[in-house]
This record gives sequence, C-alpha cells and structure tokens, in this order.
Amino acid sequence: MGRMLRKAHRRLQRSLQWIWQQEGTPGQRARGLAAGIFCGCFPIFGLQTLVGIALASVVRGNHLLAAAGTWISNPFTYLPLYWFNYQIGALVLGPGRAWPGFDALQQDGFSQLGWSVISRLLLGSSITGAICATLGWWISLRWLHQQERKR
Repeated sequence: MGRMLRKAHRRLQRSLQWIWQQEGTPGQRARGLAAGIFCGCFPIFGLQTLVGIALASVVRGNHLLAAAGTWISNPFTYLPLYWFNYQIGALVLGPGRAWPGFDALQQDGFSQLGWSVISRLLLGSSITGAICATLGWWISLRWLHQQERKR
C-alpha cells in the first residue's frame, strides 16, 4: 500500500510540474489559472472549461492552466461551493426565497428555481469567483516568479 501511495504521489508531482512548465510568461500562466478559477465558481456544468479557455484568450492567459483552474469545482466541491455562493449572494441581495436544497437542484435543475434563487447564486458566484481568482492569480504569480529566480 505504501509503495502505491509513493508512486501515486510521484505521478501527481510530475503532472503538476508539467502543468506549471507550460508555455508563456509567469503572468500569462497566472492569468490563465485565474480565468479558470473564476469560471469554475459558476454553476455552468459542462461549460466551465470552455468558458474558462475563452476567458483565458481574452486576458491572454495560458489555456491549459485555465482548463485546470476550472477543477476548483468538481463532484466533491459542487454542493458546498454553490451553497456558499448562494449564501454570499443572499447576504448582498437579502434573503429572498430560501435555498431550495440539493434535491430540488437535481430534480428540477436551475431552470425551475426562479430568479430569486438564480440571481443570488450568480451574484455569489461572481463575488466568490473574483476573490478566488484574484488570490489564485497572486499566489501563482508569486510562486512562478520565485521558481524562475531559482533557475
């Protein structure tokens, strides 16, 4: 078991190293990652990667890192992330209609939730995405510059 974990750890390290060694300046790579993180905070299932890559093109960021940045939302983080985004939106816009619960999302999808819920979710996603993308950009840019100085 320990051997398998070490092998998986090495493989993960090589994969991350390959991602960080993608083409572009540290600024381009950091902008790409930030674009992906921003888009990953939105409940646009199946389109996050495409929208992240499109946004990376607009901000002249790395496309591969944009795609990787959208992984901030994945099957393990969807529910808590979107609940948190809704709560942030409700904090700004007021309580509105109560959070319908995750069962309603699975059965009805977002189209049946109504503007009260969707507006809070999208506003919260925008705020969360902007903050997370800014932090991701800043941290990755500092780290990439530090790695460049070591070479």
